[in-house]
Amino acid sequence: MNIQWMAKNLKNRIVLSAGIVSYMLLLLLRIPLSRVIGDEGVGLFAPAFELFVLTTLVVSYGMSGAMSGIIRYRVKRERYRNAGKVFKTAFFMNLFLGVVMALFLLLFSSWIAEVLVLERLSRMAVMAAAPSVFFAALIGIFRGFFNGYGMGVLTAHSQYIEKTAMFVGALLCGRAFYAYGQKVAALYQVEAHSYAYGALGAMLGVFLSQVIAMLHLLLVYIIYSGTFKGRPGQDNSRRAESRFEIQRMLLLNLVPLAAAAVLTNLFMIADQRFFNHCMNMTEQGSVRTAQWGCYYGKFAPLIGICAALSCLSVHGLTGKICNAYEREEYRSMRERMGRAVRSASMISFPAAVFLAVLGKPLSVICYGRTTAQSAVLAGWISKGAVLVTLFTFSFLFGQLLYKLRMARELLLASAASLAVHLAAAYFMTQMGHMGVDGLFCALILLFGVYMVLAFVFLNRRIKYMPDWFGGVLFPLGAAAVSGLIVYLINMLLSSFAGAVVCIVVSLPLGVFFHILFLLVLRVIGEVELQDMPFGFLFIALGRTIGIL
Repeated sequence: MNIQWMAKNLKNRIVLSAGIVSYMLLLLLRIPLSRVIGDEGVGLFAPAFELFVLTTLVVSYGMSGAMSGIIRYRVKRERYRNAGKVFKTAFFMNLFLGVVMALFLLLFSSWIAEVLVLERLSRMAVMAAAPSVFFAALIGIFRGFFNGYGMGVLTAHSQYIEKTAMFVGALLCGRAFYAYGQKVAALYQVEAHSYAYGALGAMLGVFLSQVIAMLHLLLVYIIYSGTFKGRPGQDNSRRAESRFEIQRMLLLNLVPLAAAAVLTNLFMIADQRFFNHCMNMTEQGSVRTAQWGCYYGKFAPLIGICAALSCLSVHGLTGKICNAYEREEYRSMRERMGRAVRSASMISFPAAVFLAVLGKPLSVICYGRTTAQSAVLAGWISKGAVLVTLFTFSFLFGQLLYKLRMARELLLASAASLAVHLAAAYFMTQMGHMGVDGLFCALILLFGVYMVLAFVFLNRRIKYMPDWFGGVLFPLGAAAVSGLIVYLINMLLSSFAGAVVCIVVSLPLGVFFHILFLLVLRVIGEVELQDMPFGFLFIALGRTIGIL
């Protein structure tokens, strides 16, 4: 029985964590990619990849989520014929959307590159994104179908396969095309051609990952097709639903979900446009692509990966909170909400503080000790570390809005935060010429406004009163003191040790002191420590010094 429980728990973790782990792989890809095709190559790759992400949020993520709920409702009531009709209708709808979006990227690639993002040489990479969008539309259909039939594990496996293939394919194709681009650059005496071909190769690697994921899902569908064909004989549908009804239901479910997803992810491509224009006005256009490649390929992944790790600590609790709400177990719901807020604080606060104080050794690892860019990256990390905490709480509250089906509130929070961000980014970069510093301020406003609005809307529904001391202030104090200890250890070691040694020594000590301070402040106890790695050591220590 214990083995069965562990297997079921592992299965649930695989399914629940698939989206966050896949997101982390996408972020992690950018760091080695910058070494393969250069920062300039990543700067040219960025608009194509961001447009690919934005379109797939509609044709893959949005349609998958829309159709899975509709199919699941019918499957539970054994209305298999109508469930099959939902699949067929969604297939042709999404195929149409995929073709339209792919043609848009293909036909308007020059306008996107030259006008939208001010990177003329990114045109080839944008064109390479077009077929990727088409296959992503097919992937979204099959994922929605499997999710509707309760086969979330198959969908999670496909996500892992897709992102692993994307990681490998982008690096290998980027390297191959970058080598070819160097020959073209030598022929035309224009070095930028090598980076343009490198970005093209990386996007072709993304395209190959979509093909591989599509073939995997198609193979799984063929294997299980006999099971699906046998079920219509058990059909309990009272009437056959029309295609118009199904299309209407799909659109009503698709539009809010896709719109919220696009609005919360649109900032990166807008920021690149603002940044490039700012650099052109300040006569730094010659280095803008490399600087954006550094921002997109090194700074954003470090912040994003830390934020994603923090989100993992609260992602599993969001479903439990919503289940308790639906069962009208409000006391249990508020207790779990408090646990989620406390977990987000305990993880995201030290992550942000440690990032800020260890920015220099991290930048040395990414760039090397002798490069001038390492100092720039260190400053960016120190200034942008607060985004880890803001993103974690935004994710927590946004997920609860989504799972509680508060679509209108989710859309309003997304639209308002994006509007504030765009206005702030415009004034700070176009009028204040603040460059990356202006983008940092605008990003803080983006996630800050989203976090506050989402919490306000959520609190109207669940009536949750935060424990400001145990849930927020005490974890913040523990993170600040442990961050000071990490800072002092890092300063001491940096005088005679390398960046790797500084991180390997100071980071575990910082985590140790952070957990110890949480124990002293009674934020966590023996129950929480039992679920932590090496928690038994802290239990023994707490009992020895008399705090447990």
